[in-house]
Amino acid sequence: MSELLVDFITSLDGYASGEGWPGFWGLEGPEYLAWLGEQPQPTYLMGANTYRLMYGFAVGEVLPEGVDEFRPEEEATVDELTQASKVVFSSSLEEPLTWANSTLVRDDAVEAVRAMKANGSGLLSTLGSLSLARSLLRAGLVDRFRVGIFPVITGATGEERIYDGYPDVALEMIDHRTFDGRIQVVEYKPTVLEHPPLAAPASL
Repeated sequence: MSELLVDFITSLDGYASGEGWPGFWGLEGPEYLAWLGEQPQPTYLMGANTYRLMYGFAVGEVLPEGVDEFRPEEEATVDELTQASKVVFSSSLEEPLTWANSTLVRDDAVEAVRAMKANGSGLLSTLGSLSLARSLLRAGLVDRFRVGIFPVITGATGEERIYDGYPDVALEMIDHRTFDGRIQVVEYKPTVLEHPPLAAPASL
């Protein structure tokens, strides 16, 4: 049976990116990058918007706003994604997908991932795709929830608030690390709650 990881990189205030900020907010260090390189290669799950964006990065058609060129560590990350297996959930994209090692799935993402978990092996991991990650979490399919927290607050420039629309979730910490004296990576086992602890359940 496959394991599903939701993996986010965020600012302290929970944004996935910020206008005018480079990848990793420019704060990745050698310890963090070495750790990333040691992680097992998953099959990445993503939606159409993330696919279009990351494919644009991979072929050099798109760069983040305000960035003239990728730094070497960013190029290495994109190259690794090109080599990895990718499953893209979309009703708008057309086959064949042009990014190498990408498979298009038009079926309901939750049911498709449920089947992938039951019938597969190895690690599945979301890549960006906030709404996909939210749907998989709501469905109780997420085994591990990992957040890399970078020491910036992007209150004025932050984009893509990660947790908007989430259910209440209890998180059991199963791992935590500090890299380069500034980056916190925290990993949890999530449990979706039907109601907060002090709220009475709705009467039948």
